[in-house]
Amino acid sequence: MNTYSSVHKKGFTLLEILLVIAAIGILAAIVLIAINPNRQLAQARNAQRRSDVNTILNAVYQKIIDEGASGSTATLTAITTSVAEIYKNGTSSGTTDCATTATPVNMSTVASDAGADVVPNYLASIPQDPSEPSTSDCSGYTITKNGDNRITVTAPNAAATAELSQTISVTR
Repeated sequence: MNTYSSVHKKGFTLLEILLVIAAIGILAAIVLIAINPNRQLAQARNAQRRSDVNTILNAVYQKIIDEGASGSTATLTAITTSVAEIYKNGTSSGTTDCATTATPVNMSTVASDAGADVVPNYLASIPQDPSEPSTSDCSGYTITKNGDNRITVTAPNAAATAELSQTISVTR
């Protein structure tokens, strides 16, 4: 008489473990696609660009208003009708690291009759576009005025998303 001992081993088989790992992988891929981190990062950078463009334009307009009280138009004269990139700080040896071909505008030397510069009197420093290299002299933002002296500050490096075109710009 043969007696077989019926010992039941507890645990998982290799097939069961592989199926669970595959299911977790599929769920992780679905979640990653739904979250879309590249889109989220692009939206965050664009939000920073919108804030920076408004900050620069507000500072320039505050300076123009203050100059207008003294009868000066130095800032309006310094901003040209051709699109020019704004220097981040100081001056550059040339325009080779700037995106625009026009001579960049240095907001720390656009002085009014009272000697008030946009930087540091209205802004501590010019904000820098998130995609601009930190070693660049240029900010990544452009400024121009039209024939009616309406000033436009633009973030030309804005990331295109489904909700937003490729350029962020504010005109006042």
